[in-house]
Amino acid sequence: MTSPGTATADELVVLLDDDGTPVGTALKREVHHATTPLHLAFSSYVVDPDGRLLVTRRAWDKATFPGVLTNSCCGHPGPGEAFEDAIRRRLHDELGITEAGPVVPLLPDFRYRAASGGIVENEICPVFAVRVPADVVVTPDPSEVAEVRWMPYAQFHDLALTHPEASPWARLQVEQLGREVDWSALLDGPAARRSAREG
Repeated sequence: MTSPGTATADELVVLLDDDGTPVGTALKREVHHATTPLHLAFSSYVVDPDGRLLVTRRAWDKATFPGVLTNSCCGHPGPGEAFEDAIRRRLHDELGITEAGPVVPLLPDFRYRAASGGIVENEICPVFAVRVPADVVVTPDPSEVAEVRWMPYAQFHDLALTHPEASPWARLQVEQLGREVDWSALLDGPAARRSAREG
């Protein structure tokens, strides 16, 4: 049996009103088009113990924003699925990551709208940080991810603001996060300990 958020042809996304209240669901494969309704998503930043960020390039045949350089992993929680569960599911499905530490909010109120090739993204998309061990094994699904690399966050910040192939959501996120993020304080602090207890 699959979870409500499992990536299948019948995967559902949660539709939202302008205040962020759920108002229904739609098939993920049908929701993205020229007039994409507002829906729920998430974005995650995977960081190793040295503070390096896992940066990905979306697969070239993705329907939305193919080939863009972006943060570690994005996705959509299914109906009734907690953000942390959805993030861990997508880390496994997209990147083969099975060991991940606490999931900590970075930008809980992030929201954006962007268009590419006539297809619109229109999401309330909270952003989270996730710590992984130094020896984490990353095995990308080529249908989702074309390339992965590790880099200091400050380097990614600059890339997201200047590189023509950077995703629009990453550009907006790093503008809000700034160039310096104290990952140790964030991922070892109270929110991380609370996530670990609840997990």
